[in-house]
Amino acid sequence: MSMRILVLGGCGIQGRAAISDLAQSEDVKEVICADANPAGLDLIKDSPGMSKVQPEILDAADPQNLTGLFSRVDAAIDLLPRQYTPQVCRAAIQTGVDVVNTNYGYSISDLAEPARQAAISIMPECGLDPGIDLIIYGEAGRRFDELHVINSYCGGFPEKSACDNPINYKISWTWEGVLSSTNRDARLIIDGRVVDIPGAGQHDRRHTHTIDFPGLGQLEAIPNGDAVLFTDLLGVTATIKETGRYSLRWPGWSDFWHPLKQLGFLDDKPVAGLPCEVSPIQFLDKLMGPRLQYGKNEKDLVVMLNVFEGLLEGKAQRLTSRLLIERDLETGLMAMSKGVGYTASIVAQMIAGGEIIEKGILAPAIHIPYQPFMDRLAERGIVVEEEQEILF
Repeated sequence: MSMRILVLGGCGIQGRAAISDLAQSEDVKEVICADANPAGLDLIKDSPGMSKVQPEILDAADPQNLTGLFSRVDAAIDLLPRQYTPQVCRAAIQTGVDVVNTNYGYSISDLAEPARQAAISIMPECGLDPGIDLIIYGEAGRRFDELHVINSYCGGFPEKSACDNPINYKISWTWEGVLSSTNRDARLIIDGRVVDIPGAGQHDRRHTHTIDFPGLGQLEAIPNGDAVLFTDLLGVTATIKETGRYSLRWPGWSDFWHPLKQLGFLDDKPVAGLPCEVSPIQFLDKLMGPRLQYGKNEKDLVVMLNVFEGLLEGKAQRLTSRLLIERDLETGLMAMSKGVGYTASIVAQMIAGGEIIEKGILAPAIHIPYQPFMDRLAERGIVVEEEQEILF
């Protein structure tokens, strides 16, 4: 097998992990790393297999630049900001090249039929969260005879020794993305009823709770995203009594953001009276981002917890899956980068290698084979632990 894989945004935090993983794969012949700033490759230049990597200048706003890059490869990984997702997928359709994307698929739903007609696979939501969590969702849906509870928790944050600022947080993806997620609406099911939580109320104490994670202790859980979307995808919403998707942080996160949100610091409208157009959220992005960077010897952590309850063989049972990733200080790759980049790399190789053959816009929960994926994740040092128990 001799694959050629394109990575859009390959010099970013997540992209470097995908590049490093692809470069070490025996099945990959060439990796094209396309980025507006190829100098980022210098951070992983000593990684094994980097002779396979060909840097290219990327102009994501230029359709001809995109199609020219796509025409040289068997599959692509899109790690660009979410506003570029539609045009990247259109370039994939035009050139007949499969693409894996790590963003939510809301913005490309209208491309499902064109993708099928072009006989390509587009796999959105294929990183850490969304990504690994949804692959676990799919397996739980296949194992249980009837599902009643699906609660998913995931977050990235510093190890305790690196918590040296007032919010106990540092940046392992884009700070603009973190700020945007603090305004994301949530949809849950509680006691069998759909509950909508607007982004403005996300950090209210009545909507947050804590969970205990082995080895770390108490973590704060904040509702974030549409959980019902995925129970609908699995076809189990009718039997679900409780479901939610939650971001995890060290305790105190919501106490910090709740008053700032009430005062308008997360608004995206320009503030009147300033000498230029700037919104509060843009100001926080530029002000706080540089102050929340990891030191060379500081670790980020990624924690994921998924809890499923339902009927299996006539008994009420609970399945709990746990995942903990730590930064690799030797390579410098962040825990978040490995969770996102390795997942995208594995699935891109599965598609290019013919293990995933369905065409159109695909879904990790349905189309990614669970055990082969988990085996390859474990080969890279990321192990999902499972615990199953009978409730009564």
